[in-house]
Amino acid sequence: MRINNSGHVDCDHHTEKCSSSDAVRRTSTTGHSLLSKLLFASILCAATLSAEEHAGVDALRIQAAAGDARAQLALAIRYRDGKGVAKDDAEALTWAHRAADAGDADAMDFVGFTYLRGAAVRRNPAIAIAYFQAAAERSAQAAFNLGQCYFGAQGTEQDCAKALQWWRKAADKGNGRAAALAAMACYSGEGVPVDAALAQRLAERAAELNDPAGLVLLGEMQYQSGEIDAAKTHWTKASKLRPTGPTGHPAQPSAEASAQEAADLLKLLGHRQRKGEPGKFAFVQMPHIQQGYNNCGSTACAIFARFQGSQIGGWDFKKLCPSPLGTGTDWGHLLDASKKIGQHWKLITFTPDDEGFVKATDMLRSELDAGRPVVVDFKYIGPQFPNGSAGHTLNVCGYIADEDLYILCNPAVATPGLQLITAGDLKCFWRSDHYGALSKGILSRPAFVIDPR
Repeated sequence: MRINNSGHVDCDHHTEKCSSSDAVRRTSTTGHSLLSKLLFASILCAATLSAEEHAGVDALRIQAAAGDARAQLALAIRYRDGKGVAKDDAEALTWAHRAADAGDADAMDFVGFTYLRGAAVRRNPAIAIAYFQAAAERSAQAAFNLGQCYFGAQGTEQDCAKALQWWRKAADKGNGRAAALAAMACYSGEGVPVDAALAQRLAERAAELNDPAGLVLLGEMQYQSGEIDAAKTHWTKASKLRPTGPTGHPAQPSAEASAQEAADLLKLLGHRQRKGEPGKFAFVQMPHIQQGYNNCGSTACAIFARFQGSQIGGWDFKKLCPSPLGTGTDWGHLLDASKKIGQHWKLITFTPDDEGFVKATDMLRSELDAGRPVVVDFKYIGPQFPNGSAGHTLNVCGYIADEDLYILCNPAVATPGLQLITAGDLKCFWRSDHYGALSKGILSRPAFVIDPR
């Protein structure tokens, strides 16, 4: 799943803890003196900034109380982000409402997204889309969010053509994320007809606006057409727009995930055409689709199905399941849907302990060595997720044994969706106890595999 203002989101009651590298990084004793000086300097700086921020907030309060709509919105953003004030979603909404009532389009978008996300108020997509519709002609972000609602059936019947229309308007107004999503929909044919020429133009617009996802997609288009140097240029640019590491974190926000994906694609340049070596290396190319709102399960399965020769999209796969668009999908229903399109999959599970992980990864490598990807379900834990946890379904499409890395094909990130993950992170995140009724609430490592029959 995943939801943020540029787009999405499921870990557990286990006592084990894992970092992005499955190890705690420690500072050496020889660095303690320098570290102490840096910390002292940062404390002084923070104190200065705090005084400046408080002064700024006081000035905003005066302007906002006097009816200045821009000051009201700025104050709302401060409360939302906890900048210079204690984070307070209810207070943020109060000030944003005042600015929205005064006709400020960006404030209308703020209020709309609050209702879409369900922060400080009960989630209500119907109210959210009404605010986006009122503001979309004047606010690029509202136009983007209106497109999201039409694409993901939030507060309205699904209309992917309208989504594309509003994303293009948002792109014209300078929203790079909208241009990137529109490009990916046209490139894969998700909800709209495949249109390679339009996808190219939209990807170029997203890249022009320095959107990391757009740069990733444009680079992939160039890679597929043999323009390797151009692809490297765009991926390098994207990788420098946000902080990146040796590998990423599966729950990163969209922009950070796209920058990390670009860094991963640069590392994978020498591997994507490499011949498989059982036990050492495997890579299975998959036809990526970028998911819509809360549609990771069906989209990951549609990618899996397309790999096996189907032309089905993520939304069409979802429509084979009984749950409404824009809601999570039970894995039992996904399995039933695979039968409706004439494919043969089976669900297998492994225990969530160390022994289970060894058996699970042995299975993974065996399937990948045979040229078959695997669908898995991740679970994330943290206060940033609704109810403390969130889930995400995606594909594993390769491994690099000597680096202890696995390759993901993730519907939540930009096309081609390829991400590197350490074995330690895979161990941490590949586990779930609510992928559907079949889980019976028991934590395990679930997977869909192709049943050769």
